Amino acid sequence: MAQKVSSSSLHPPGDTNSHHQGRFHVERSEDSDGVDEESNNNQQTWMPHSHLKTREALVDEKYYHDSVNGEARPGLDTIRNNTFQQKAGNVAAEDGPVLKGKVIKFGWLEGVLMRCLLNIWGVMLFLRLSWLVGQSGVWQGFCIITTANAVTFITAFSMSAVSTNGKIKGGGIYYMISRSLGPEFGAAIGLMFTLANSIAVALYIVGFCESLNDLLKVNNWGEIVDGGINDIRIVGIGVLICILILAFVGMDWVTRTQMILLFILIAAQVDYVVGTIIGPVSDQEKAQGFTGFSTDTWNENFGPDYRVDRQGSGNEQSFFSVFGVFFPAVTGIVAGANLSGDLKDPASAIPKGTLLAILITYLSYIGYALMMGGSVLREATGDLDQYLEGLNITMEEANQTGFKFYTDCMNGTDYICDYGLLNNPQVMGLASSWDPLIYMGCFAATLSSAIASLVGAPRVLQALAKDKLYPLIEFFAKGYGANNDPVRGYLLVFLISLGCILIGTINDIAPLLSNFFLAAYCLINFSVFHAEISKSPGWRPSFRYYNAWVSLLGSLLCIAVMFLMNWVTAIVTVGLSVFLYMYVSYRKPDVNWGSSTQAQAYNSALGSVQTLNTVEEHVKNYRPQILILSGMPSSRPALIDFSHLLVKNHSLVICGHVVNEHLNHKARNQLTRQTYNWLSKRNKKSFYTLVEDTGFSGGAHSIMQASGLGKLRPNLVMLGYKNNWKSASGEDVKEYINVVQDAFNLHFAVSILRVPGGLDYSHILQGEGNMTAEQIAELTQQTTHATSKFPMMSQISQDSEDISSDEASTHSSIPTIEVTAEDDKGNGKNKPSNQATIIGKSDESVPHDVLTRVDQFTQKQQKGTIDVWWLYDDGGLTILLPYLLTMRSQFSECQLRIFTLTSRLDELGSTQINMASLLSKFRIDYSDVIVIPDITSKAKEETKVEFEAMIKPFVNDDVTDGTAISSADIVTHREKTNRHLRLHELLLAHSKNSTFVVMTLPVPRKGHISAPLYMAWLEMITKDMPPFLLVRGNQTSVLTFYS
Repeated sequence: MAQKVSSSSLHPPGDTNSHHQGRFHVERSEDSDGVDEESNNNQQTWMPHSHLKTREALVDEKYYHDSVNGEARPGLDTIRNNTFQQKAGNVAAEDGPVLKGKVIKFGWLEGVLMRCLLNIWGVMLFLRLSWLVGQSGVWQGFCIITTANAVTFITAFSMSAVSTNGKIKGGGIYYMISRSLGPEFGAAIGLMFTLANSIAVALYIVGFCESLNDLLKVNNWGEIVDGGINDIRIVGIGVLICILILAFVGMDWVTRTQMILLFILIAAQVDYVVGTIIGPVSDQEKAQGFTGFSTDTWNENFGPDYRVDRQGSGNEQSFFSVFGVFFPAVTGIVAGANLSGDLKDPASAIPKGTLLAILITYLSYIGYALMMGGSVLREATGDLDQYLEGLNITMEEANQTGFKFYTDCMNGTDYICDYGLLNNPQVMGLASSWDPLIYMGCFAATLSSAIASLVGAPRVLQALAKDKLYPLIEFFAKGYGANNDPVRGYLLVFLISLGCILIGTINDIAPLLSNFFLAAYCLINFSVFHAEISKSPGWRPSFRYYNAWVSLLGSLLCIAVMFLMNWVTAIVTVGLSVFLYMYVSYRKPDVNWGSSTQAQAYNSALGSVQTLNTVEEHVKNYRPQILILSGMPSSRPALIDFSHLLVKNHSLVICGHVVNEHLNHKARNQLTRQTYNWLSKRNKKSFYTLVEDTGFSGGAHSIMQASGLGKLRPNLVMLGYKNNWKSASGEDVKEYINVVQDAFNLHFAVSILRVPGGLDYSHILQGEGNMTAEQIAELTQQTTHATSKFPMMSQISQDSEDISSDEASTHSSIPTIEVTAEDDKGNGKNKPSNQATIIGKSDESVPHDVLTRVDQFTQKQQKGTIDVWWLYDDGGLTILLPYLLTMRSQFSECQLRIFTLTSRLDELGSTQINMASLLSKFRIDYSDVIVIPDITSKAKEETKVEFEAMIKPFVNDDVTDGTAISSADIVTHREKTNRHLRLHELLLAHSKNSTFVVMTLPVPRKGHISAPLYMAWLEMITKDMPPFLLVRGNQTSVLTFYS
């Protein structure tokens, strides 16, 4: 049975985010089992749609939630291999356990518009708007109000764009910035915004207390202590406690209270408008400066008249100092956004309610400022007798007698003015038709703003604490009741506000508050600009009325205003933001929010690689870019450490791993994630490439061809020496040598590292993630969902032991070293470290000498020499690599000792001089140059016997495929063999006690030498020696003596 569904019925009530405008219908038929479709959609486990004859999942919203709360759709392996995956229970919700009680959710009217109006129409409207007009005049006051609202308008458009780019959860402004720009920016502004709102609570309460004090004075109702700042402090503390109790009662009662306060607030404004239109109704009002609408008053107040502030700090005022005092009057725009978690549809409610609130309040501020400028004098004495006398005297008579009009104010005690725009904060009450209603409105404005700030700030802090970006604030993550009320956050905001209330004056608190809000608005605007220029496909806000460049202008405007208001406070604010940013950046929180910073990182990397592709190569810019055929990197930490000594994280390093088992997507991701975690913990900046192949040489060949991007690709292949070649099969040895041949075929430089004891310790050590080749194969065959980490495994296959030194072994086990470093708080946060925590197989203790060998290239080397046997000219790589070693702290106590060859005895001196000159031109320091003249001399008989015994198991004239040594090979390569035997003797004589040895690697001629014979040469060269690096460049110069 087909059913036609209208487009509106496919979206929940209040959902305005749909981009679909056209008509469409859905045909639906009941299945044979009569299963209700809605119940199917609400199931938490994916089930195959048997009635549709497919294992595919139908399109459903549940698959598009975040990775924590979202359902898992069937994977490609499930669909292609016809296997069924069953989820083992529901994924825990991100927000924790379900809380009992009545959940309160608000629409855009009561949730955003009402709260923004109450927060914007705050203390400044009743107590400082008249002061602004008195100081700045009508036209500059108009500029201040318009500039302030321009900042908030631009910010609101930016905030609307961010809030409609996906689902918004609790945390308001912090959530938006952190998910847009990343945790560093979000954490910095979240903490500062919490502080700003806490200060705002104090600002609004102090405003309430000032208004209450004025009311007591006007009516002669007495005072508590001194009628001044101490009364403000006493009453303010009491009011703060009352607001805290209201917050504890719950959001429902907060909303009811705010509705009542909004009604009183609107009534008070109507009262002022009516009173101003009516004009003064008594001479006393006129004596206090209320003239009613008057051209003379308008003209007098039109221009600025900046003076010393008598209501605050006592400093001379200016345009920007007045702006700083007034700006908190427009900062309530985030009152609705701060409660994003309590809104029914935040993506719709935040833009609609916020923009409308800004428009209404802007028009009201401008209207009231104009009315004040045209109806109230700047200063007046309030002396009724003076006013009445002034009515009967002309200006000429006043000049002759020295009479002072009621508008004349002097510094003398007889004529100090306490009234007028500059001096009387209760101008709106003076001009109203019934001043008690103005006081009620002022109380409503200040208290409503204080409530909104006290309720909003803890929710931002709670969201920040849940993300665990800062230590010690997780305490504030806990919520109570059905609405997850941040009770602990309420208490913290209470304490901060309490301290600020003790300051006691609005004009001293407001500029500090303005800076924090401007910093938050700056980042909101910047987040939109950054998201737009990153060109991420994920940036698709349904709110279209924004512009990236206008947002950037808003961001720059915020910064400019901060410094123009008070550069000292601005520097402190920016410094605090930078400090908080750097702290979170240093901690490297383990979060992935898809921020625009991540998108920009991709753009920057792509742009850099593309730019690099157009740069011509030059020998001066050469740097070794290393492809390490390491197998699982954590099995051979010393090989990884050594390669990073050469590049010091300033060049490309790729770890290549060849496996001979087919890996499914799950196993491949698991291995890759595990490897990158290990590299990160060991502070190694390297890439990891995993290749499947039946043979080591084939896989290595694939890695060498495919690794890299553009000109960012390896130029040096590094292997570990194959220690077990004598016990391995001929095919196995040939595989190893084929890798060297393939590297030379592809014009790579090649290096082979040999250290005493070997490099592969996977058969000795265990750690989290150890897996044998068989266990990898078993993992690929599993059909259940993988857990987040591999289980602890210590069983190592015999195959792994048999080829333990094959550095790209297809059988090698996965990491054997677990690197962890707890911080001083014991929270287990991993920090980069080169020290490994190593556990022996089957929990046996690991010998100290093994520990030393594993970390040998991370430790300081003893004073000694690095002997460089630069036998043949390979482009200079043989001398460059040891020079780079001496630049590292580990080898800083070692000096280079250069060995070279000569063909004639009579050229010893000239060869030595030429080599010294060449090294000097290359700017390479050395301690000695030694020339070897007798490389072609016959080797000792015992050396020959040792060599013959070594190759004897491989001698076989019947095998011609390169896996054995024929008698013809021995004869053909007799001279080369003798040369390598002589090198063995010379090395023992000269370099046995050196710290490290580097030698030019013999090049195996294609098709002319068997694999075992070549390995025998390498064995004779490197055996019984300290750590040894065989290296051969690709005959391209890597050094130059030209500038």
